[in-house]
Amino acid sequence: MAPTPNAAPILFDRPLLRVRQDRARRGGAATFLLDRVAEDLAERLQAVLREFNSAADIGTPGDQLRNALAGRFRQLARIDLPDIETEPLALQPEQLDLAVSALAFQFVNDLPGVLAQIRRALKPDGFLLAAMIGGDTLTELRQSFAAAEAELEGGVSPRIAPFVDLRDVGSLLQRAKFALPVTDVDRIVVRYASAFALMADLRRMGATNVLVERRRNPTRRSTLVRMAQIYGARFADSDGRIRATFDVIWLSGWAPHESQQKPLKPGSAKASLAEAVKGIKKT
Repeated sequence: MAPTPNAAPILFDRPLLRVRQDRARRGGAATFLLDRVAEDLAERLQAVLREFNSAADIGTPGDQLRNALAGRFRQLARIDLPDIETEPLALQPEQLDLAVSALAFQFVNDLPGVLAQIRRALKPDGFLLAAMIGGDTLTELRQSFAAAEAELEGGVSPRIAPFVDLRDVGSLLQRAKFALPVTDVDRIVVRYASAFALMADLRRMGATNVLVERRRNPTRRSTLVRMAQIYGARFADSDGRIRATFDVIWLSGWAPHESQQKPLKPGSAKASLAEAVKGIKKT
């Protein structure tokens, strides 16, 4: 069946993502990013002064977030993100007071559609709080691979996922009709002994290349060695350890409700800027 004209592009092989995440869990997953984000999300939620009776975790891998929020809610449902994204989320309209998600949205093919579904599933004045990988995440690895491939293979293949930036996330929240949208970024820099140690951690996160357009042939050993050399030359500290950037984008918004603050309509101000300026005394 041909895709509809407005269908979201399929960037990620989500069945492969699930296989790699399951393999990472069985082999001893690297969870330090998820641990930190789960703890931060619990703290951010603690600052929201209201009760949430019906809550759902949307797509978070592992149990870190559920453990961090244990005892906070009477019920915290787990809602999986479908591998085939033409399938809707298992949510009913105005079902939830709260939706949370940690490090799952970066591998969603139709993020606008998922946000719109979550927005419809929230009751009026319901709240979404989520964190996703974005921005300049793994920019060092991306640059090093590109330079090595261009030098040794005469071209560059897609290896690192295209990550959404902060401004785009804010626009997507508005597009999904969330009220009072807020976004910010938490930059985490992790240091490794080598590029190969970083890549081993990515495998243990289940976060290796799942792009649909990924190269299917194994990477040449010479390209890997050259990539590691370039990485070390460009992105190592004085002690020889390399830096790896992870940008965690935080996003939040509310389902509209009449009690919420609303921006003033243009022209509704009671005093003009010109009048305010006239009232300033010169010294």
